Order: sequence, then structure tokens, then C-alpha cells
Amino acid sequence: MAQNNSSCYYNETMQFFYNRFGERYALNNTLLITVQVVGSIFCIFILVANCMVITAVITNKRFHYPFYYLLANLAASDFLAGIAYVYLMFNTGDVSPTLTISEYFFRQGLLDVSLSASLANLLVIALERYISVMNWKVHSNLTKRRVTLLIILVWSISIFMGAVPSMGWNCICNLDKCSQMAPIFSRSYLIFWSVSNLVIFVAMVAIYMRIYTYVKKKTTMLMSHTSSSINRRRTPIKLIKTVMTVLGAFVICWTPGLVVMLLDGVNCKMCNLKKLKSLMLLLAVANSVMNPCIYSYKDEEMWTTFKNLMRCIGNGTRRQRSTRANARPLNSSQDPGTSPPASEEMKSDDNGSLDS
Repeated sequence: MAQNNSSCYYNETMQFFYNRFGERYALNNTLLITVQVVGSIFCIFILVANCMVITAVITNKRFHYPFYYLLANLAASDFLAGIAYVYLMFNTGDVSPTLTISEYFFRQGLLDVSLSASLANLLVIALERYISVMNWKVHSNLTKRRVTLLIILVWSISIFMGAVPSMGWNCICNLDKCSQMAPIFSRSYLIFWSVSNLVIFVAMVAIYMRIYTYVKKKTTMLMSHTSSSINRRRTPIKLIKTVMTVLGAFVICWTPGLVVMLLDGVNCKMCNLKKLKSLMLLLAVANSVMNPCIYSYKDEEMWTTFKNLMRCIGNGTRRQRSTRANARPLNSSQDPGTSPPASEEMKSDDNGSLDS
């Protein structure tokens, strides 16, 4: 697609494309500021919480297994989603029409990459769980090299999917095929994007239902041949429940948005899709908020590691304050020989250690 083509509009701002669909639905200033403030609080939580998940997997050797490496990669995609939401919040409203085409592609590309990464991670985790369950093991035998290659593959596919519209699958040279919600995205792309993701949703749900059914059947059979009950901590069912909860939250939060995109793709003019855009974004933010909460609630070891990390941060902060206080120069009226002894808090901090 050559930029000098007279039928293309690469040099226009987004205002030109928004004007094609009449009046743009926008929040009033008060509501927009409220959304930005509340959204920023949620985004800070998303960034901090997912950083803690990644740090927990790195620092706790009990998490050095393929499942947790992939879970940390899922947290990394949520971390990227937090960055994408912050960028979106401060480049929306009255700012949206002033964006150039490249800036708009970048804004939407961040969201698309984070969604693709989350979906791809869930699919890879589903495969890892399937391998482990079929071998009746808590963790699969995937090597670190293979896990690393899977992570690289996930991000490569995600970045490619996020860049597809800017690479040519758009409506800049064919305005009749533009969508309402994303005015430079082709409706055919929205149909492809939404249908493919919904199909993957259905496939993953089917995989996990098959896994869960197999594990329940296997557990029941083993219990009937043993005198004592099976310790569920030593079966794959515990981790499966965690990832099924994550998958359920993902499907609930993203399915409405994908359905709205599909309706936009088929050019549903009576659906009033613009008013649903903010709600869909809110659901997407909620999903990234929920995931770290699910990890900590469903996995006691993860929650314990979180508490140790917070305790470590708190101890480091107190130690830093005590060090600064002792580093202050003495007042001229204070005798150096009569300086007060070190506080008990500092003594305990210096002698204390982090419980693991």
C-alpha cells in the first residue's frame, strides 16, 4: 500500500476517521477524570501485584517448575496490560482525535499484544497441564530450554498479532470497510480476531474439562483401591483448579468484548456499540486485577511468598530510615559523647532475618 496513493489517508489525524461515523461518544470531563484516577489506582495494583508474582517465581525455588514459569509469563502479559491501560487512559477522550495514525496503531497494538500474550500463555499452560496429567504428575518433564522456547514463541506470536493492522490489514485505503469502535481497523480483521479468540476459548475450556474429568476419575479409582484418602496436594488437581479459575475469569471478562468486536465486524448499526466500549475496557482491567488475587488465594505457597516479600520490603524500609537517622550530623548543642543509644528497632532489624 503506497502512501502516495490518492485513495489512502495516511497523513490524516484520527479526527478525520472519527468524523465519518458522526458524533463521537465521549465522557464528560468529571467522569473522565474519575475514570483516570480510579483506573490509575487499579493499574498501579496490576503493575505491583504482577511484579510480585514474577519475583515470587524467581526467588522461591519451590516454583522452579514449568507450570510456574509459564504462570510468571502470564503475569508478565498482565503487567504489559497494566502499561497499556495507563497509556490508553491518558490518550483517550479529547486526545483521541488528535492522535496520528501511527500513535493510534501503537495504542491499540499494546492492548492487542497483551491480550494475545495472555491467551497464548493460557493455551500453553493448558498443554503443559495436559502433559503432566496424562503422566499423573504434579509437574511436567518439560526442560527449561523448551519452556524458554515456548515463552519466546508466545511473545513472537503476540507481537506479530498486535502489529498486523499496522502492517496492512486496515481500512486506511478503503474507508467503507472501517469499523465503528476502531475507526482505522478493517471490519474483516475484527471478525478474524474475535472469532479466532472465541474458538480458542472454547478449545481451552474443552481441554480443561477433559483434564478435570480424567483427574476426578483417576482419583476416585485410586481411592477405591487404597485404605486411606489420597493427599490432593500430591495430585495434579490442585494446580488445575488454580488455572481453571484463571481461565474462567479470563473468559468471563473478555468474551463480552470479543462479542462486541464481532458485532462491529458484521457492521451492526443498531447495536449502539460505542457506549459499550468503556464497559468492555473496565472488564479487561478487572481481569488483570483478579489474576494475582487468584494466584495468592488458590496457592498457599504463593501467598506465603507474597507475605515474605512484603515483610522484606518493610524491613528494608525501616532499616533505611534508621540508617538515615544515624547519618544526620549532630546539633551544636548536643555532646557527641552523650548521643542516645541505638533504638531497639534497629537492633532487631540488624539481627533479624527473613523467614522463608
